[in-house]
Amino acid sequence: MSIINEFKAFAVKGNVVDMAVGIIIGAAFGKIVSSFVGDVIMPPLGLLIGGVDFSDLAITLKAAQGDIPAVVLAYGRFIQTVIDFVIVAFAIFMGVKAINRLKREEAAAPSVPPAPSTQEVLLTEIRDLLKSGQHKE
Repeated sequence: MSIINEFKAFAVKGNVVDMAVGIIIGAAFGKIVSSFVGDVIMPPLGLLIGGVDFSDLAITLKAAQGDIPAVVLAYGRFIQTVIDFVIVAFAIFMGVKAINRLKREEAAAPSVPPAPSTQEVLLTEIRDLLKSGQHKE
């Protein structure tokens, strides 16, 4: 089998396609969370602590000189990224917790045995008749 055929067989497997879909959805979810944190969570939080915009929080290590930009420690963006991470981690935790609960409920559900086939029913009746005939003698 050539390397191209092996790659085709690998690339079209369900797991690889599922992983690609998960990565794409994860990237979109990351954008949603970033927007949620930056546009919904941070403005009221900044207002509560005195009108501070977290993205503007920084310490200037070296001032700008001519064409050379300033060297800054942008800890506000770091704080916002940490909050993004916490929200994403919590959302994933809740999703995994829900999936695990569903799996536990599914495993705990009593399984109904399949109904016996007509052949099994007939054999059981024959067995019972033979037993009843042996006990009468």
